[in-house]
Amino acid sequence: MLLVWGCKVPQATTIDESKSVPDSFNQSKDSTNSATTDWKAFFTDPQLITLIDTALANNQELNIMLQEIAVDNTEILARKGEYLPFVNLGLGAGMEKDGEYTRHGAVDESLNIREGKAIPNPLPDFMVGAFASWELDVWKKLRNGKKAAVTRYLSSVEGKNFMVTNLIAEISSAYYELMALDNLLEIIQKNIGIQKNALHIIEQQKQAAQTTQLAVNRFAAQVLNTENLQYKIKQQIVETENEINFLVGRFPQSIERSSSGFNDITVDEIHSGIPSQLLVNRPDIKQAELALAASKLDVAIARANFYPSFSIEAGVGFGSFNPKYLVNPQSLLYNLGGDLMAPLVNKNAIKATYNSANAKQLQAVYSYEQTILQAYIEVANQLSQIANTNESYKTKSKEVELLNQSITISNSLFRSARADYMEVLLTQREALESRMELIEIKMSQMNAKVNIYKALGGGWN
Repeated sequence: MLLVWGCKVPQATTIDESKSVPDSFNQSKDSTNSATTDWKAFFTDPQLITLIDTALANNQELNIMLQEIAVDNTEILARKGEYLPFVNLGLGAGMEKDGEYTRHGAVDESLNIREGKAIPNPLPDFMVGAFASWELDVWKKLRNGKKAAVTRYLSSVEGKNFMVTNLIAEISSAYYELMALDNLLEIIQKNIGIQKNALHIIEQQKQAAQTTQLAVNRFAAQVLNTENLQYKIKQQIVETENEINFLVGRFPQSIERSSSGFNDITVDEIHSGIPSQLLVNRPDIKQAELALAASKLDVAIARANFYPSFSIEAGVGFGSFNPKYLVNPQSLLYNLGGDLMAPLVNKNAIKATYNSANAKQLQAVYSYEQTILQAYIEVANQLSQIANTNESYKTKSKEVELLNQSITISNSLFRSARADYMEVLLTQREALESRMELIEIKMSQMNAKVNIYKALGGGWN
């Protein structure tokens, strides 16, 4: 404890802050990092690039954030002005009438301004001058306030950068989801055609008394079931298009895309770099770090409130009861004074502010640690997701190929009466499901590509 002017000043809470990376993440030695790739080179689809460009200009949430940055910038100017002298120019005019039977009235009655000239009653008063006040920033409270404002401004800039990263990722994910939905719809519609052909065959066999109405009903129900799937997909397409339109900042309209080559999109090799690069690339980590720095300054500011404050006040000008004497050497007036103020009684408010600043600093520390931990977990998860979805896509592709062959085989066997209609129905259903699952795996693969770029901190720069 420090003792200042009879006031015990508490020491700031000691915080063990470390930027060290866990050993389990320190195995990578390759400093090549995909996050340094420009987003226009990472996402090469020209229609996707156009959407992202439009969103960066029109997205309302991003524009709101830019105005918040402007507000933080003006806070810097306000804080800077606090530790500079305040100078004001003043011009005043007034009139005073004292009662004749008051002390001032009696004195004025017995005095003359000059020989043979009594004090006017009422007495005019004219004044012009400059007045200055300056708080001496002995304990750096005001300068620390400016530094805290600058740090929060930089933190808000990093917040904007993090929003840009998220915006690019959201639009890219929604765009790839839209392409996947288009492919799902195409698969369903093609499968409807295959099933209708099978239904036509079973109806002909029914007319030739080679099968029963039960088989016809089962095939017809299968066609209706598959037709019903397309309406859900169509609704998802509308909602996904409008999600993109909202992010782009425009009213509902069709989204241009080339979905035919969705299955041919490849995921290039991802370089995660060395773990410490996350501290530089991820805007949310830098934002949390700057918020922590600002909270430390807040503690210093709150602690300075326990110390005495020093201020100087001065003024110079001219004063006269008559305007014609106003600018006259005899009308010159000035003052100079200094103040020293120290808290002695009722320090609870100061203590509360100090304790609150300490608690907020601890919050900032925990938030910083949490942000770093979350960043490394996201990278680890997405790298694993890319590896697993790549293998899953290869396996599912082989399954789809086999089931497509099985449809032809089952139809041929059914025509020659070597397979019953249930085998044909089951094969068609399995083939449809496997094709849809293949598209979903491809969508997961593309999401992993988007998410690893986001997790590594790409896009904002």
